Amino acid sequence: MGQNSVRGEGTRKRVPRARELGWDDDLYGAGEATGAGREPSDEEVADADAPASGRAARRRGDGAAGGTGGGKGAGGRAAARRRAKKTGKRKVLRWTAITLSLLILGTAGAGYLYYEHLNGNIRGGARAGGDSGVKKAAPNALGDTPLNILLIGSDSRADAKNVALGGGKNLRENKPLADVQMLLHVSADRKNASVVSIPRDTIVPIPECRSADGKETFRATTDQPINETLGRGGPGCTLTTWESLTGVYVDHWIMVDFAGVVAMADEVGGVPVCVKSGVSDHPTKAQPGGSGLKLPEGTHEVKGKQALQWLRTRHAFGSDQMRAKAQHMYMNGMVEKLQKQNAWTDTGRLMGLAETATQALQVSDEIKSVSGLFDLSMQLKNVKLDRLTTANIPTTEWSQDKNKNVLVKKSADKMFAMLRDDVAFDKNGDPAGTKPKPTASAKPKATAESPGTLGVTVVNGTGGDAEPAVEGRARTIAELLQGKGFTRAESSNEGGSRADTVVTYPKADADQGKANALSVAKALGLPDSAVRADAKAEGITLIVGSDWREGTVYKKPAGEAGDIPDGAEVLRADTKDCMYIFDPYKWDGKS
Repeated sequence: MGQNSVRGEGTRKRVPRARELGWDDDLYGAGEATGAGREPSDEEVADADAPASGRAARRRGDGAAGGTGGGKGAGGRAAARRRAKKTGKRKVLRWTAITLSLLILGTAGAGYLYYEHLNGNIRGGARAGGDSGVKKAAPNALGDTPLNILLIGSDSRADAKNVALGGGKNLRENKPLADVQMLLHVSADRKNASVVSIPRDTIVPIPECRSADGKETFRATTDQPINETLGRGGPGCTLTTWESLTGVYVDHWIMVDFAGVVAMADEVGGVPVCVKSGVSDHPTKAQPGGSGLKLPEGTHEVKGKQALQWLRTRHAFGSDQMRAKAQHMYMNGMVEKLQKQNAWTDTGRLMGLAETATQALQVSDEIKSVSGLFDLSMQLKNVKLDRLTTANIPTTEWSQDKNKNVLVKKSADKMFAMLRDDVAFDKNGDPAGTKPKPTASAKPKATAESPGTLGVTVVNGTGGDAEPAVEGRARTIAELLQGKGFTRAESSNEGGSRADTVVTYPKADADQGKANALSVAKALGLPDSAVRADAKAEGITLIVGSDWREGTVYKKPAGEAGDIPDGAEVLRADTKDCMYIFDPYKWDGKS
Protein backbone atom coordinates (compact mmCIF):
# COMPACT_ATOMS: atom_id res chain seq x y z
CA MET A 1 0.00 0.00 0.00
CA GLY A 2 1.40 3.42 -0.96
CA GLN A 3 2.13 6.33 1.36
CA ASN A 4 -0.82 8.42 0.18
CA SER A 5 -3.17 5.61 0.95
CA VAL A 6 -1.81 5.27 4.48
CA ARG A 7 -2.13 8.99 5.14
CA GLY A 8 -5.62 9.08 3.73
CA GLU A 9 -6.74 6.51 6.32
CA GLY A 10 -5.02 8.03 9.34
CA THR A 11 -4.46 11.76 8.94
CA ARG A 12 -4.66 14.10 11.92
CA LYS A 13 -7.82 15.71 10.49
CA ARG A 14 -9.75 12.48 11.15
CA VAL A 15 -8.59 12.02 14.75
CA PRO A 16 -11.20 14.34 16.35
CA ARG A 17 -13.92 12.35 14.63
CA ALA A 18 -12.37 9.13 15.90
CA ARG A 19 -12.22 10.68 19.38
CA GLU A 20 -15.90 11.54 19.24
CA LEU A 21 -16.61 7.87 18.56
CA GLY A 22 -14.52 6.90 21.58
CA TRP A 23 -12.03 4.62 19.71
CA ASP A 24 -8.95 6.83 19.18
CA ASP A 25 -5.86 6.65 21.33
CA ASP A 26 -3.28 9.30 22.18
CA LEU A 27 -0.82 8.21 19.50
CA TYR A 28 0.79 10.91 17.35
CA GLY A 29 -0.22 13.59 19.93
CA ALA A 30 -3.91 13.21 19.11
CA GLY A 31 -4.92 13.86 22.70
CA GLU A 32 -2.94 17.07 22.88
CA ALA A 33 -4.12 18.29 19.51
CA THR A 34 -7.78 17.94 20.48
CA GLY A 35 -7.51 19.02 24.11
CA ALA A 36 -8.62 15.63 25.38
CA GLY A 37 -7.97 14.90 29.02
CA ARG A 38 -7.98 18.49 30.43
CA GLU A 39 -10.56 21.13 31.36
CA PRO A 40 -11.34 23.32 28.29
CA SER A 41 -10.52 27.01 28.44
CA ASP A 42 -13.31 29.60 28.33
CA GLU A 43 -12.24 30.41 24.81
CA GLU A 44 -12.48 26.79 23.76
CA VAL A 45 -15.90 26.51 25.43
CA ALA A 46 -17.15 29.51 23.48
CA ASP A 47 -15.62 28.07 20.38
CA ALA A 48 -17.37 24.76 20.98
CA ASP A 49 -20.74 26.47 21.48
CA ALA A 50 -20.37 28.80 18.51
CA PRO A 51 -21.70 28.00 15.08
CA ALA A 52 -19.24 26.64 12.52
CA SER A 53 -18.82 30.03 10.78
CA GLY A 54 -17.96 31.67 14.10
CA ARG A 55 -15.40 28.97 14.92
CA ALA A 56 -13.77 29.51 11.59
CA ALA A 57 -13.63 33.28 12.13
CA ARG A 58 -12.15 32.83 15.60
CA ARG A 59 -9.42 30.57 14.17
CA ARG A 60 -8.68 33.27 11.55
CA GLY A 61 -8.43 35.84 14.37
CA ASP A 62 -10.67 38.39 12.56
CA GLY A 63 -13.02 38.88 15.57
CA ALA A 64 -16.07 37.65 13.74
CA ALA A 65 -17.18 35.20 16.36
CA GLY A 66 -20.61 34.75 14.97
CA GLY A 67 -22.15 35.03 18.48
CA THR A 68 -22.90 37.47 21.26
CA GLY A 69 -20.30 36.27 23.74
CA GLY A 70 -22.76 34.09 25.57
CA GLY A 71 -20.18 31.30 25.34
CA LYS A 72 -18.28 32.92 28.17
CA GLY A 73 -21.26 33.04 30.46
CA ALA A 74 -22.59 30.51 33.00
CA GLY A 75 -24.41 28.53 30.35
CA GLY A 76 -21.27 28.14 28.29
CA ARG A 77 -19.20 26.98 31.28
CA ALA A 78 -21.87 24.43 32.25
CA ALA A 79 -21.85 23.11 28.74
CA ALA A 80 -18.08 22.89 28.89
CA ARG A 81 -18.21 20.81 32.07
CA ARG A 82 -20.73 18.47 30.49
CA ARG A 83 -18.46 18.05 27.51
CA ALA A 84 -15.47 17.47 29.76
CA LYS A 85 -17.40 14.70 31.53
CA LYS A 86 -18.24 13.12 28.19
CA THR A 87 -14.63 13.41 27.16
CA GLY A 88 -13.59 11.47 30.28
CA LYS A 89 -16.04 8.70 29.41
CA ARG A 90 -14.63 8.57 25.91
CA LYS A 91 -11.14 8.14 27.35
CA VAL A 92 -12.35 5.16 29.34
CA LEU A 93 -13.82 3.68 26.18
CA ARG A 94 -10.57 4.35 24.33
CA TRP A 95 -8.43 2.61 26.92
CA THR A 96 -10.93 -0.24 27.21
CA ALA A 97 -10.62 -0.74 23.47
CA ILE A 98 -6.83 -0.69 23.72
CA THR A 99 -6.87 -3.22 26.57
CA LEU A 100 -9.26 -5.54 24.72
CA SER A 101 -7.10 -5.35 21.61
CA LEU A 102 -4.02 -6.32 23.59
CA LEU A 103 -5.89 -9.14 25.30
CA ILE A 104 -7.10 -10.50 21.97
CA LEU A 105 -3.61 -10.31 20.51
CA GLY A 106 -2.14 -11.84 23.65
CA THR A 107 -4.69 -14.62 23.65
CA ALA A 108 -3.97 -15.37 20.02
CA GLY A 109 -0.27 -15.60 20.83
CA ALA A 110 -0.93 -17.75 23.88
CA GLY A 111 -3.32 -19.87 21.82
CA TYR A 112 -0.62 -20.51 19.25
CA LEU A 113 1.90 -21.39 21.94
CA TYR A 114 -0.63 -23.68 23.64
CA TYR A 115 -1.41 -25.33 20.31
CA GLU A 116 2.29 -25.96 19.76
CA HIS A 117 2.56 -27.22 23.35
CA LEU A 118 -0.19 -29.77 22.68
CA ASN A 119 1.44 -30.82 19.42
CA GLY A 120 4.66 -31.34 21.34
CA ASN A 121 2.87 -33.70 23.72
CA ILE A 122 1.85 -36.13 21.00
CA ARG A 123 3.96 -39.20 20.27
CA GLY A 124 3.66 -40.87 16.87
CA GLY A 125 4.80 -43.78 14.77
CA ALA A 126 4.45 -45.27 11.28
CA ARG A 127 0.92 -46.32 10.31
CA ALA A 128 1.93 -49.79 9.08
CA GLY A 129 4.73 -52.14 10.03
CA GLY A 130 4.55 -54.32 6.93
CA ASP A 131 2.71 -54.82 3.65
CA SER A 132 -0.72 -56.44 3.94
CA GLY A 133 -1.71 -55.78 0.34
CA VAL A 134 -5.06 -54.41 1.55
CA LYS A 135 -6.27 -51.25 -0.19
CA LYS A 136 -8.59 -48.54 1.06
CA ALA A 137 -12.27 -49.13 0.22
CA ALA A 138 -13.63 -47.41 -2.87
CA PRO A 139 -15.79 -44.33 -2.15
CA ASN A 140 -19.56 -44.69 -2.24
CA ALA A 141 -21.84 -42.72 -4.57
CA LEU A 142 -21.36 -39.60 -2.40
CA GLY A 143 -17.58 -39.94 -2.39
CA ASP A 144 -17.42 -41.09 1.25
CA THR A 145 -15.42 -43.99 2.68
CA PRO A 146 -15.61 -45.80 6.02
CA LEU A 147 -13.15 -44.89 8.77
CA ASN A 148 -11.27 -47.68 10.57
CA ILE A 149 -9.18 -47.05 13.68
CA LEU A 150 -7.25 -49.69 15.61
CA LEU A 151 -7.32 -49.05 19.38
CA ILE A 152 -4.42 -50.68 21.24
CA GLY A 153 -3.82 -51.07 24.97
CA SER A 154 -0.15 -51.65 25.80
CA ASP A 155 1.12 -53.41 28.93
CA SER A 156 4.53 -51.72 28.67
CA ARG A 157 6.36 -51.30 31.99
CA ALA A 158 9.13 -49.17 30.48
CA ASP A 159 7.82 -46.10 32.33
CA ALA A 160 7.95 -45.89 36.13
CA LYS A 161 4.33 -44.71 36.20
CA ASN A 162 3.26 -47.91 34.46
CA VAL A 163 5.25 -50.04 36.88
CA ALA A 164 3.57 -48.29 39.81
CA LEU A 165 0.15 -49.05 38.34
CA GLY A 166 0.73 -52.45 36.77
CA GLY A 167 3.53 -53.95 38.84
CA GLY A 168 6.18 -56.06 37.18
CA LYS A 169 9.38 -54.16 37.97
CA ASN A 170 11.25 -57.14 36.50
CA LEU A 171 9.39 -56.63 33.20
CA ARG A 172 10.75 -53.17 32.43
CA GLU A 173 13.10 -54.50 29.74
CA ASN A 174 10.50 -56.82 28.20
CA LYS A 175 8.91 -55.99 24.87
CA PRO A 176 5.37 -54.66 25.32
CA LEU A 177 2.28 -56.75 24.58
CA ALA A 178 -0.89 -55.43 22.92
CA ASP A 179 -3.24 -56.86 25.53
CA VAL A 180 -6.22 -54.80 24.30
CA GLN A 181 -7.06 -54.65 20.60
CA MET A 182 -10.27 -53.17 19.22
CA LEU A 183 -11.05 -52.19 15.65
CA LEU A 184 -13.39 -49.20 15.54
CA HIS A 185 -15.31 -49.00 12.27
CA VAL A 186 -17.24 -45.80 11.52
CA SER A 187 -19.63 -46.08 8.57
CA ALA A 188 -19.11 -44.03 5.42
CA ASP A 189 -22.17 -41.91 6.26
CA ARG A 190 -20.88 -41.46 9.85
CA LYS A 191 -24.24 -42.60 11.26
CA ASN A 192 -23.17 -45.85 12.94
CA ALA A 193 -20.06 -47.34 14.48
CA SER A 194 -19.01 -50.92 15.20
CA VAL A 195 -16.23 -52.18 17.44
CA VAL A 196 -14.75 -55.68 17.30
CA SER A 197 -12.20 -57.18 19.67
CA ILE A 198 -9.87 -60.14 19.39
CA PRO A 199 -8.76 -61.57 22.78
CA ARG A 200 -5.07 -61.16 23.49
CA ASP A 201 -4.16 -64.91 23.51
CA THR A 202 -5.71 -65.67 20.12
CA ILE A 203 -3.39 -67.43 17.67
CA VAL A 204 -3.45 -65.71 14.26
CA PRO A 205 -1.14 -65.53 11.24
CA ILE A 206 1.25 -62.63 11.85
CA PRO A 207 2.85 -61.25 8.66
CA GLU A 208 6.43 -60.14 8.23
CA CYS A 209 6.99 -56.84 10.01
CA ARG A 210 9.73 -54.25 10.27
CA SER A 211 10.83 -52.50 13.42
CA ALA A 212 9.97 -48.80 13.77
CA ASP A 213 13.55 -47.78 12.90
CA GLY A 214 13.63 -50.17 9.94
CA LYS A 215 16.72 -51.96 11.26
CA GLU A 216 15.07 -55.25 12.21
CA THR A 217 12.76 -57.57 10.29
CA PHE A 218 10.52 -60.10 12.02
CA ARG A 219 9.63 -63.19 10.03
CA ALA A 220 6.01 -64.18 9.51
CA THR A 221 4.60 -66.70 11.98
CA THR A 222 1.44 -68.76 12.42
CA ASP A 223 1.82 -69.99 16.01
CA GLN A 224 2.00 -66.82 18.10
CA PRO A 225 -0.83 -64.92 19.87
CA ILE A 226 -1.95 -61.60 18.44
CA ASN A 227 -0.73 -59.60 21.44
CA GLU A 228 2.87 -60.44 20.44
CA THR A 229 2.54 -58.15 17.40
CA LEU A 230 3.38 -55.05 19.44
CA GLY A 231 6.83 -56.41 20.22
CA ARG A 232 7.38 -57.38 16.58
CA GLY A 233 7.60 -53.92 15.07
CA GLY A 234 5.35 -51.79 17.27
CA PRO A 235 1.72 -50.78 16.73
CA GLY A 236 2.31 -50.65 12.97
CA CYS A 237 2.79 -54.43 12.99
CA THR A 238 -0.42 -54.88 15.00
CA LEU A 239 -2.24 -52.83 12.34
CA THR A 240 -0.73 -54.83 9.47
CA THR A 241 -1.78 -58.06 11.18
CA TRP A 242 -5.36 -56.84 11.47
CA GLU A 243 -5.41 -55.81 7.81
CA SER A 244 -4.06 -59.18 6.69
CA LEU A 245 -6.54 -61.02 8.89
CA THR A 246 -9.68 -59.03 8.08
CA GLY A 247 -9.13 -57.60 4.60
CA VAL A 248 -10.13 -54.22 6.08
CA TYR A 249 -7.93 -51.20 5.41
CA VAL A 250 -7.09 -49.57 8.76
CA ASP A 251 -6.67 -45.80 8.50
CA HIS A 252 -5.01 -45.11 11.87
CA TRP A 253 -3.93 -46.62 15.16
CA ILE A 254 -4.20 -45.11 18.64
CA MET A 255 -2.35 -46.62 21.60
CA VAL A 256 -2.63 -46.02 25.33
CA ASP A 257 -0.68 -47.47 28.27
CA PHE A 258 -1.58 -47.98 31.96
CA ALA A 259 -0.89 -44.39 32.99
CA GLY A 260 -2.84 -43.09 30.00
CA VAL A 261 -5.94 -45.10 30.94
CA VAL A 262 -5.88 -43.65 34.45
CA ALA A 263 -5.37 -40.09 33.18
CA MET A 264 -8.25 -40.27 30.71
CA ALA A 265 -10.64 -41.78 33.27
CA ASP A 266 -9.78 -39.03 35.75
CA GLU A 267 -10.23 -36.32 33.13
CA VAL A 268 -13.85 -37.28 32.43
CA GLY A 269 -14.58 -37.69 36.14
CA GLY A 270 -15.01 -41.47 36.07
CA VAL A 271 -16.49 -44.00 33.65
CA PRO A 272 -19.75 -45.85 34.44
CA VAL A 273 -19.54 -49.66 34.69
CA CYS A 274 -21.76 -52.26 36.36
CA VAL A 275 -21.43 -55.63 38.15
CA LYS A 276 -24.30 -58.01 38.94
CA SER A 277 -22.78 -58.79 42.33
CA GLY A 278 -19.92 -57.48 44.42
CA VAL A 279 -16.50 -58.37 42.99
CA SER A 280 -13.05 -58.89 44.47
CA ASP A 281 -10.50 -60.00 41.87
CA HIS A 282 -7.89 -61.48 44.20
CA PRO A 283 -5.39 -64.37 44.05
CA THR A 284 -6.78 -67.86 44.69
CA LYS A 285 -5.19 -71.29 44.98
CA ALA A 286 -6.33 -72.12 41.47
CA GLN A 287 -5.47 -68.75 39.95
CA PRO A 288 -2.59 -66.64 41.26
CA GLY A 289 -2.53 -62.93 40.58
CA GLY A 290 -5.56 -60.79 39.96
CA SER A 291 -6.25 -57.14 39.14
CA GLY A 292 -7.21 -56.09 42.68
CA LEU A 293 -10.60 -54.77 41.50
CA LYS A 294 -13.05 -54.47 44.40
CA LEU A 295 -16.56 -53.10 43.82
CA PRO A 296 -19.92 -53.64 45.50
CA GLU A 297 -22.94 -54.69 43.44
CA GLY A 298 -24.40 -52.16 41.00
CA THR A 299 -23.24 -49.29 38.81
CA HIS A 300 -20.11 -47.29 39.67
CA GLU A 301 -18.00 -44.63 38.01
CA VAL A 302 -14.46 -45.96 38.05
CA LYS A 303 -11.44 -43.72 37.72
CA GLY A 304 -7.79 -43.65 38.71
CA LYS A 305 -6.25 -47.03 39.41
CA GLN A 306 -9.71 -48.58 39.73
CA ALA A 307 -10.36 -47.87 36.03
CA LEU A 308 -7.19 -49.77 35.11
CA GLN A 309 -8.18 -52.65 37.40
CA TRP A 310 -11.52 -52.88 35.62
CA LEU A 311 -9.87 -53.15 32.22
CA ARG A 312 -7.36 -55.76 33.40
CA THR A 313 -9.77 -58.03 35.28
CA ARG A 314 -10.06 -61.48 33.71
CA HIS A 315 -10.53 -64.22 36.33
CA ALA A 316 -13.52 -62.61 38.05
CA PHE A 317 -15.25 -62.15 34.69
CA GLY A 318 -14.43 -65.71 33.63
CA SER A 319 -12.41 -65.44 30.42
CA ASP A 320 -10.63 -63.19 27.96
CA GLN A 321 -13.87 -62.95 25.99
CA MET A 322 -15.68 -61.58 29.04
CA ARG A 323 -12.80 -59.26 29.81
CA ALA A 324 -13.19 -57.85 26.28
CA LYS A 325 -16.91 -57.34 26.99
CA ALA A 326 -16.01 -55.43 30.17
CA GLN A 327 -13.64 -53.29 28.12
CA HIS A 328 -16.47 -52.57 25.67
CA MET A 329 -18.70 -51.55 28.59
CA TYR A 330 -15.96 -49.15 29.71
CA MET A 331 -15.54 -47.67 26.21
CA ASN A 332 -19.29 -47.23 25.75
CA GLY A 333 -19.43 -45.54 29.15
CA MET A 334 -16.62 -43.19 28.14
CA VAL A 335 -18.46 -42.17 24.95
CA GLU A 336 -21.69 -41.65 26.88
CA LYS A 337 -19.89 -39.50 29.45
CA LEU A 338 -18.24 -37.35 26.77
CA GLN A 339 -21.55 -36.79 25.01
CA LYS A 340 -23.26 -35.79 28.26
CA GLN A 341 -20.43 -33.36 29.00
CA ASN A 342 -20.76 -31.75 25.55
CA ALA A 343 -17.07 -32.44 25.12
CA TRP A 344 -17.09 -31.44 21.43
CA THR A 345 -18.69 -28.03 22.02
CA ASP A 346 -17.69 -27.02 25.57
CA THR A 347 -14.39 -25.16 25.18
CA GLY A 348 -13.31 -25.78 28.77
CA ARG A 349 -13.92 -29.51 28.54
CA LEU A 350 -12.27 -29.67 25.15
CA MET A 351 -9.09 -27.99 26.43
CA GLY A 352 -8.89 -30.28 29.44
CA LEU A 353 -9.38 -33.35 27.28
CA ALA A 354 -6.86 -32.08 24.74
CA GLU A 355 -4.18 -31.64 27.39
CA THR A 356 -4.79 -35.08 28.88
CA ALA A 357 -5.29 -36.95 25.61
CA THR A 358 -2.20 -35.57 23.90
CA GLN A 359 -0.09 -36.77 26.82
CA ALA A 360 -1.87 -40.10 27.26
CA LEU A 361 -2.10 -41.29 23.66
CA GLN A 362 0.37 -42.35 21.03
CA VAL A 363 -0.95 -42.22 17.46
CA SER A 364 0.01 -43.05 13.89
CA ASP A 365 1.93 -40.27 12.20
CA GLU A 366 -0.79 -39.07 9.82
CA ILE A 367 -2.92 -37.88 12.78
CA LYS A 368 -0.01 -36.73 14.95
CA SER A 369 -1.30 -33.21 15.52
CA VAL A 370 -4.00 -31.45 17.49
CA SER A 371 -5.89 -30.69 14.30
CA GLY A 372 -5.59 -34.31 13.17
CA LEU A 373 -6.98 -35.65 16.45
CA PHE A 374 -9.70 -33.01 16.57
CA ASP A 375 -10.80 -33.76 13.02
CA LEU A 376 -10.84 -37.45 13.92
CA SER A 377 -12.99 -36.86 16.98
CA MET A 378 -15.43 -34.81 14.90
CA GLN A 379 -15.99 -37.90 12.76
CA LEU A 380 -17.34 -39.67 15.84
CA LYS A 381 -19.39 -37.05 17.62
CA ASN A 382 -22.62 -37.57 15.70
CA VAL A 383 -22.84 -41.34 16.18
CA LYS A 384 -25.79 -41.93 18.53
CA LEU A 385 -25.48 -44.39 21.38
CA ASP A 386 -28.08 -46.72 19.86
CA ARG A 387 -25.91 -46.93 16.71
CA LEU A 388 -22.69 -47.83 18.57
CA THR A 389 -22.32 -51.61 18.83
CA THR A 390 -19.42 -53.59 20.31
CA ALA A 391 -18.75 -57.29 19.82
CA ASN A 392 -16.07 -59.96 20.12
CA ILE A 393 -14.89 -62.22 17.32
CA PRO A 394 -15.93 -65.67 18.64
CA THR A 395 -13.03 -67.95 19.54
CA THR A 396 -12.49 -71.56 20.48
CA GLU A 397 -9.71 -73.44 22.25
CA TRP A 398 -6.50 -73.96 20.27
CA SER A 399 -5.74 -77.64 19.75
CA GLN A 400 -2.07 -77.19 20.69
CA ASP A 401 -2.62 -75.25 23.92
CA LYS A 402 -5.85 -75.03 25.92
CA ASN A 403 -4.76 -71.65 27.29
CA LYS A 404 -4.72 -70.17 23.80
CA ASN A 405 -7.59 -69.50 21.38
CA VAL A 406 -8.22 -69.50 17.65
CA LEU A 407 -10.96 -67.65 15.80
CA VAL A 408 -14.16 -69.46 14.87
CA LYS A 409 -13.65 -69.20 11.12
CA LYS A 410 -17.25 -69.02 9.91
CA SER A 411 -18.16 -66.36 12.46
CA ALA A 412 -14.98 -64.37 11.86
CA ASP A 413 -15.43 -64.43 8.07
CA LYS A 414 -18.98 -63.12 8.41
CA MET A 415 -18.04 -60.27 10.76
CA PHE A 416 -15.00 -59.30 8.71
CA ALA A 417 -17.16 -59.22 5.57
CA MET A 418 -19.65 -56.92 7.34
CA LEU A 419 -16.81 -54.54 8.15
CA ARG A 420 -15.43 -54.65 4.60
CA ASP A 421 -18.89 -54.06 3.12
CA ASP A 422 -19.78 -51.32 5.64
CA VAL A 423 -22.77 -53.27 7.02
CA ALA A 424 -23.97 -51.97 10.39
CA PHE A 425 -23.77 -54.20 13.46
CA ASP A 426 -27.11 -52.80 14.65
CA LYS A 427 -30.62 -52.80 13.14
CA ASN A 428 -31.44 -49.22 14.12
CA GLY A 429 -30.67 -47.65 10.77
CA ASP A 430 -33.00 -46.79 7.94
CA PRO A 431 -36.13 -49.00 7.75
CA ALA A 432 -35.98 -51.82 5.23
CA GLY A 433 -36.52 -50.58 1.70
CA THR A 434 -35.81 -46.91 2.44
CA LYS A 435 -32.04 -47.02 2.44
CA PRO A 436 -30.54 -46.40 -1.03
CA LYS A 437 -28.92 -49.43 -2.56
CA PRO A 438 -25.12 -49.24 -2.86
CA THR A 439 -24.02 -47.78 -6.14
CA ALA A 440 -21.78 -50.04 -8.20
CA SER A 441 -18.30 -48.75 -8.84
CA ALA A 442 -18.02 -46.59 -11.92
CA LYS A 443 -17.47 -48.59 -15.08
CA PRO A 444 -14.19 -47.92 -16.86
CA LYS A 445 -14.24 -46.08 -20.14
CA ALA A 446 -12.35 -48.88 -21.89
CA THR A 447 -13.77 -52.18 -23.15
CA ALA A 448 -12.28 -55.45 -21.93
CA GLU A 449 -10.03 -57.31 -24.31
CA SER A 450 -10.85 -60.84 -25.46
CA PRO A 451 -10.51 -63.35 -22.57
CA GLY A 452 -8.18 -65.54 -24.61
CA THR A 453 -5.64 -62.72 -24.92
CA LEU A 454 -5.44 -61.99 -21.18
CA GLY A 455 -2.78 -63.52 -19.01
CA VAL A 456 -4.08 -64.24 -15.48
CA THR A 457 -1.91 -65.49 -12.61
CA VAL A 458 -3.84 -67.34 -9.90
CA VAL A 459 -2.36 -67.34 -6.38
CA ASN A 460 -3.47 -69.57 -3.50
CA GLY A 461 -4.06 -67.24 -0.53
CA THR A 462 -6.42 -69.53 1.38
CA GLY A 463 -4.10 -70.03 4.34
CA GLY A 464 -5.09 -68.19 7.50
CA ASP A 465 -6.76 -68.39 10.91
CA ALA A 466 -4.09 -70.92 11.90
CA GLU A 467 -5.27 -73.13 9.02
CA PRO A 468 -3.01 -74.29 6.19
CA ALA A 469 -3.73 -73.27 2.62
CA VAL A 470 -6.04 -75.58 0.65
CA GLU A 471 -3.75 -77.71 -1.49
CA GLY A 472 -4.22 -77.25 -5.23
CA ARG A 473 -6.66 -74.36 -4.83
CA ALA A 474 -4.85 -72.09 -7.33
CA ARG A 475 -4.80 -74.85 -9.96
CA THR A 476 -8.51 -75.53 -9.48
CA ILE A 477 -9.50 -71.89 -10.05
CA ALA A 478 -7.05 -71.50 -12.94
CA GLU A 479 -8.72 -74.45 -14.68
CA LEU A 480 -12.10 -72.87 -13.95
CA LEU A 481 -10.99 -69.66 -15.70
CA GLN A 482 -9.62 -71.62 -18.64
CA GLY A 483 -13.04 -73.21 -19.07
CA LYS A 484 -14.56 -69.72 -19.21
CA GLY A 485 -12.32 -68.65 -22.08
CA PHE A 486 -9.32 -67.28 -20.17
CA THR A 487 -7.04 -69.83 -21.80
CA ARG A 488 -3.86 -68.12 -20.62
CA ALA A 489 -4.77 -68.40 -16.93
CA GLU A 490 -2.04 -70.17 -14.94
CA SER A 491 -1.63 -71.17 -11.30
CA SER A 492 1.32 -69.84 -9.33
CA ASN A 493 3.54 -71.69 -6.90
CA GLU A 494 3.34 -68.70 -4.61
CA GLY A 495 1.13 -68.92 -1.56
CA GLY A 496 0.09 -66.71 1.28
CA SER A 497 -2.75 -65.60 3.49
CA ARG A 498 -5.54 -63.24 2.49
CA ALA A 499 -8.97 -62.85 4.00
CA ASP A 500 -10.83 -61.77 0.87
CA THR A 501 -10.51 -62.84 -2.75
CA VAL A 502 -9.29 -60.04 -5.06
CA VAL A 503 -8.27 -59.39 -8.65
CA THR A 504 -5.40 -56.93 -9.00
CA TYR A 505 -4.14 -55.17 -12.12
CA PRO A 506 -1.23 -52.79 -12.81
CA LYS A 507 -2.14 -49.26 -11.80
CA ALA A 508 -0.28 -47.96 -14.86
CA ASP A 509 -2.77 -49.79 -17.11
CA ALA A 510 -5.50 -47.37 -15.97
CA ASP A 511 -8.98 -47.87 -17.48
CA GLN A 512 -7.93 -50.69 -19.80
CA GLY A 513 -6.40 -52.62 -16.94
CA LYS A 514 -9.51 -52.14 -14.82
CA ALA A 515 -11.80 -53.28 -17.65
CA ASN A 516 -9.74 -56.46 -18.15
CA ALA A 517 -9.67 -57.22 -14.40
CA LEU A 518 -13.43 -56.64 -14.12
CA SER A 519 -14.01 -59.20 -16.87
CA VAL A 520 -12.11 -61.78 -14.79
CA ALA A 521 -14.13 -60.91 -11.68
CA LYS A 522 -17.42 -61.12 -13.58
CA ALA A 523 -16.55 -64.54 -14.97
CA LEU A 524 -16.08 -65.86 -11.44
CA GLY A 525 -19.03 -64.08 -9.86
CA LEU A 526 -16.85 -61.76 -7.79
CA PRO A 527 -18.18 -58.29 -6.89
CA ASP A 528 -16.72 -55.21 -8.60
CA SER A 529 -15.27 -54.16 -5.24
CA ALA A 530 -12.90 -57.15 -5.46
CA VAL A 531 -11.01 -55.42 -8.30
CA ARG A 532 -8.02 -53.38 -7.10
CA ALA A 533 -5.29 -51.36 -8.79
CA ASP A 534 -1.78 -52.24 -7.63
CA ALA A 535 1.28 -50.14 -8.42
CA LYS A 536 3.53 -53.20 -7.99
CA ALA A 537 1.48 -55.60 -10.14
CA GLU A 538 3.00 -56.76 -13.42
CA GLY A 539 -0.20 -58.25 -14.82
CA ILE A 540 -3.66 -59.44 -13.80
CA THR A 541 -3.45 -61.50 -10.61
CA LEU A 542 -6.28 -63.39 -8.92
CA ILE A 543 -5.59 -64.06 -5.24
CA VAL A 544 -7.99 -66.69 -3.92
CA GLY A 545 -8.61 -65.73 -0.30
CA SER A 546 -9.69 -67.69 2.75
CA ASP A 547 -13.29 -66.62 2.02
CA TRP A 548 -13.27 -69.06 -0.93
CA ARG A 549 -11.60 -72.21 0.30
CA GLU A 550 -13.86 -74.64 -1.52
CA GLY A 551 -16.16 -75.02 -4.52
CA THR A 552 -16.16 -73.38 -7.93
CA VAL A 553 -18.93 -70.86 -7.21
CA TYR A 554 -17.96 -67.83 -5.16
CA LYS A 555 -20.36 -67.23 -2.29
CA LYS A 556 -19.85 -63.90 -0.66
CA PRO A 557 -20.30 -64.21 3.14
CA ALA A 558 -23.81 -62.92 3.77
CA GLY A 559 -24.20 -59.98 6.10
CA GLU A 560 -27.34 -58.05 6.99
CA ALA A 561 -27.51 -55.18 9.44
CA GLY A 562 -27.50 -56.51 13.00
CA ASP A 563 -27.00 -60.13 11.91
CA ILE A 564 -24.06 -60.92 14.16
CA PRO A 565 -23.08 -64.55 14.88
CA ASP A 566 -23.75 -66.21 18.22
CA GLY A 567 -20.99 -65.97 20.79
CA ALA A 568 -19.95 -62.45 19.81
CA GLU A 569 -21.04 -60.96 23.18
CA VAL A 570 -22.81 -58.01 21.58
CA LEU A 571 -23.17 -54.86 23.68
CA ARG A 572 -24.90 -51.70 22.49
CA ALA A 573 -23.95 -48.37 24.01
CA ASP A 574 -27.53 -47.37 24.88
CA THR A 575 -28.32 -50.70 26.58
CA LYS A 576 -27.42 -51.09 30.23
CA ASP A 577 -25.80 -54.38 31.17
CA CYS A 578 -23.83 -55.68 34.16
CA MET A 579 -20.91 -58.07 34.27
CA TYR A 580 -21.49 -61.52 35.77
CA ILE A 581 -19.00 -62.41 38.52
CA PHE A 582 -17.75 -65.96 39.05
CA ASP A 583 -18.33 -67.45 42.51
CA PRO A 584 -14.74 -67.41 43.87
CA TYR A 585 -14.62 -63.67 43.21
CA LYS A 586 -18.02 -62.59 44.47
CA TRP A 587 -17.86 -60.10 47.33
CA ASP A 588 -20.52 -59.33 49.90
CA GLY A 589 -19.41 -55.73 50.20
CA LYS A 590 -18.34 -56.11 53.84
CA SER A 591 -15.08 -58.01 54.28
